[in-house]
Amino acid sequence: MAPKGLAILLGAGPQTGAGIARILASPSHGNLAVALLARRPEPLHELTTSLRSSAPGSVIEAFPTDTQPDSLQRAFDAIGAHPSFAGLPLSLAVYSVKHSSKTPFLEARYADFTASLTTYAGGAFAFAQLAITRFLRDHDGGDDAPAQALKKKGTLIFTGTLGALRCSAEYAAYGAGRAAVRQLAQSLAREFSGRGVHVVHTIANGGIRDEKGDAAAEAESVEEGKKISAESVGKTYLWLHDQSVDLWTHELDLRPAQEKF
Repeated sequence: MAPKGLAILLGAGPQTGAGIARILASPSHGNLAVALLARRPEPLHELTTSLRSSAPGSVIEAFPTDTQPDSLQRAFDAIGAHPSFAGLPLSLAVYSVKHSSKTPFLEARYADFTASLTTYAGGAFAFAQLAITRFLRDHDGGDDAPAQALKKKGTLIFTGTLGALRCSAEYAAYGAGRAAVRQLAQSLAREFSGRGVHVVHTIANGGIRDEKGDAAAEAESVEEGKKISAESVGKTYLWLHDQSVDLWTHELDLRPAQEKF
């Protein structure tokens, strides 16, 4: 079965990214062609090979990149030119980058603090700008299309953490970046919802594990409600993507049953 659209996932790691990608690409679930983006080429290509074998019939391609604007532009250009994605409109874009640092505040350097913000929050800005531009271009001829009943042009999801709401001691840069992306998501939702772009910020409160690739003990922790299944995150993201224009979720807490809050 041919894919019905394209999904771009930035932050394709062996846990959260793997489970999300497997669900999005599976012909029996999302049936989307998936472009996987991550910083390290070798693990990214290994993950791509593994996902193809675990989701037969799926279309999955790898594009190594960091979160710098020029690198992301090159990755989006390569995605647009890739024959596996020919004729497919961008339907879903997910920013799921892991970025954390712990430093006593009086030992922290200004350069490190601002570099952390540039890497994470700046990366979210650049990724969102590229994704939204393509949403508008791929659907209905762009923002200048004739007025009609509102059509959903795509879904942009930021995977956040509890650090976006409250931050522990010695995590100043981490908390500032997470909070910044949450506010970015709110601003984008207010600006682009009326133009058909669904913007979501999720708060993952608890460890996420890809039980398909983990040891038995990790799979058991998912079954006991101690960890979040990465595939369950993927299914939730599909549910968000499938929401029609009459009801859109903007922010959603994600936690396993035994996580304290």
